[in-house]
Amino acid sequence: MQIKLIIDEKYAETEIHIHANAYSEQLEQLMKYLKATSTDVIDGYLQQDIYMLKITDIYSVYSEGAKIYFQTDEHEYESKRKLYELEELLEKDFVRVNKSTLVNISKIVSMKMERTGMMQLVMDNDTTAHASRMYLKGLKKRLGIGRDV
Repeated sequence: MQIKLIIDEKYAETEIHIHANAYSEQLEQLMKYLKATSTDVIDGYLQQDIYMLKITDIYSVYSEGAKIYFQTDEHEYESKRKLYELEELLEKDFVRVNKSTLVNISKIVSMKMERTGMMQLVMDNDTTAHASRMYLKGLKKRLGIGRDV
């Protein structure tokens, strides 16, 4: 793959052109990555107050019943968005580890395989999350570990 960068004042905004001889999964992933919103903050709700949370401060996003929460060091903030919307919005920094949880990949410290086939993830604030077997391959791929890398 060749990458070229051209800096020219004639462009009012950044343009990205991709030239390829065939469509591939790698191109699809690249396009999804480029289209993802590069946001630094997201809205979280604590009682009646709205907080602008830094993405880097969020350890996990999880659903409990019909509600979605952001877990940070200080609090658990509620989100008004759906989990699948947050998965798309935060895909640069987060990965789905089970049906109801996304984790910030930069916050994972260690992983331990359990007897049930699930993986226990230890975050850098000493909280844990469990990766189900269904999502384990995707997690390993995002972390760059395992045979399929």
